[in-house]
Amino acid sequence: MRTPEDEGYKHALGNRQVQMIAIGGAIGVGLFLGAGGRLAATGPALVLSYAAAGVAAFFVMRALGELVLYRPSSGSFVEYANEFVGPWAAFASGWMYWINWAFTGIAELTAIAAYIHYWAPVFPQWLTALIALGFVLTVNALSVRLFGELEFWFAMLKVLAISVFLVVGLVLVVFAVGEAGPHNLVSHGGFFPTGFPLVLMSLQSVVFAYAAIEVVGITAGETARPHEIMPRAINGVVWRIAIFYVGSVALLGMVLPWTAYRADTSPFVTVFSGLGVPWAADAMNLVVITAALSSCNSGLYATGRILRSMAMKREAPRFAGVLSSRHVPIGGIVFTASTFLAGVALFYFLPERAFNIATAVASLGVITTWGVLVYCQLRLRKSGHRSTFPMPGSPYTNWLTLAFLALVVLLMPFADQDQRVAFFLIPALVASIAVGWRTVRRRRAARRPQPCLESGD
Repeated sequence: MRTPEDEGYKHALGNRQVQMIAIGGAIGVGLFLGAGGRLAATGPALVLSYAAAGVAAFFVMRALGELVLYRPSSGSFVEYANEFVGPWAAFASGWMYWINWAFTGIAELTAIAAYIHYWAPVFPQWLTALIALGFVLTVNALSVRLFGELEFWFAMLKVLAISVFLVVGLVLVVFAVGEAGPHNLVSHGGFFPTGFPLVLMSLQSVVFAYAAIEVVGITAGETARPHEIMPRAINGVVWRIAIFYVGSVALLGMVLPWTAYRADTSPFVTVFSGLGVPWAADAMNLVVITAALSSCNSGLYATGRILRSMAMKREAPRFAGVLSSRHVPIGGIVFTASTFLAGVALFYFLPERAFNIATAVASLGVITTWGVLVYCQLRLRKSGHRSTFPMPGSPYTNWLTLAFLALVVLLMPFADQDQRVAFFLIPALVASIAVGWRTVRRRRAARRPQPCLESGD
């Protein structure tokens, strides 16, 4: 049963697009860009952070699967929060999800500008970011089918790049080419060369790397035969996490010593450059740009649907609920796109820290979203509902996942200065959402019809 918020959408996404959107959500800039810096900071033990976050992501996706099969909705977890927790939770989770994508978009635009600068150092970086934003805005505004097709090919390119690395990396390790070999996992200071605490401090950036896996759940409202397609798409995320993320990081740690990686260079470029492949840097530069464009594209898609769902309940600006003649929530898409422009200013004032600050703040939204999904599934199960696609180990895995997410937040002030900026923004975010919710409640109370008193009473 679909909700009123899904009215007006065209069910234009088929199995091929949904499967690739799931893949695209599971491979992002966090891996292509972030893994190099984290390997340089933590050493081979980074694979433990990816494995731990991957287990949490698996349970989040299975919780989402049970909720989607219960009731497909483009409002996704906002609608579930409203039903299983309360209207205030729907309001808070919706706006935290928007915070997630607003800052993710800023991070991706700064990444695109920086990597285009690699090829065209004279071209203004702010103009590069503006052109990229115009591109993804146009794609989202035209049609859902065009969005699905673009994400399909974006995902294909990312999967191809990772697959080539996995094959090459395995060959290098198995045949001990150059420095490659399992010994790199324990050489140069051991498996924990910088200590276990730094491995824990890397969890925030790793959680960001897994961000967007939940977008596949939002596609349910525009998917034909969701009960048939969604379980396959969600289950597919599991092995992609294991192979593409954990497998890639483990291979990176074996192909070269962890001391070979740097924060300002993609670890995949580092590996291929070490092989003497002259075009490797250009090829991976293209893949990173594609990954960033894909993330911005998905962010506009997801927040457009979430904001429309909230606007129809008068919890977001009214124009965010506008649906175009092409059955696209153009109001919400434009609302989010306008905030992406702030990325240009952030990049101008803090060029070296803009990406890390944006990803740290975005992670707060990711953690909120994951926590809401896991908790809503717990409440669904307590209601007596039994699914054909149940979350394994519930309710114990729910509480373990929630504890893991809480740990990630509690570790942020003890990490680097960019994570501390995000952590100390939490009170401001809570206060803003609380004020917003009070405003919404007052407006609703003012619109309620007042009881009439008979004269003489």
